[in-house]
Amino acid sequence: MTLRKSSIADRVYETVKDDIFEFRLLPGDKFSEGDVGERLDTSRTPVRQALFRLQREGYVDVLFRSGWQVKPLDFQKIAELYDLRISLEQATVYKLGALPEKPLVLRTLRDIWNPASRAERAVGSTVRALDESFHSDLVAAAGNQEMSRIHREITERLRVIRRLDFTREDRIDATYREHAAILTALEENDPALAAKRLAKHIHSSHAAVQEITIERLREAAEEQRQLISSA
Repeated sequence: MTLRKSSIADRVYETVKDDIFEFRLLPGDKFSEGDVGERLDTSRTPVRQALFRLQREGYVDVLFRSGWQVKPLDFQKIAELYDLRISLEQATVYKLGALPEKPLVLRTLRDIWNPASRAERAVGSTVRALDESFHSDLVAAAGNQEMSRIHREITERLRVIRRLDFTREDRIDATYREHAAILTALEENDPALAAKRLAKHIHSSHAAVQEITIERLREAAEEQRQLISSA
């Protein structure tokens, strides 16, 4: 019985999270456990388990006596997290430059981000996962576990908008090109150049995802208005 409830809670979690990621639930939208349970045809216990899990991960807030709310996007806080990412990752490349031997992970990353042809590039959600691994693998290779832990937390908090960076072909092209340039600087033992390229890369990504996020929110809000007016 416990396993079944856990399975249902996992399904609710994935569904609501996907609704948030795809802007079917917009930042600031309010809803109740009953709303979710009725829509997904399940009881409130697994719904509550799923929502508390989403709360722990920073996607929703519980409201006193008034249900739940999709966490509003705070663009100032997002900007601060991107700044923190840059500081951590720049510190990482300087640490990598000071190592007596190049970590093997750099060769692995070079194979991924400098493919022989466009046909060998990853597509869809795989690109997003590889991008996340690129940054986390660089931080991990520096050997500071606390830096890796903090970097993971930042990555998780930014994931809801960072994923949008891979919904446009030009952004995927830029990611491959910029990652390869960062790795070239590291292989040539030029951490200052790698740090400069890394900062520019992250700044560009931040600007792109903010632009795409605002546009997606505008489109989703318009779709909701049209649905309401036609009901």
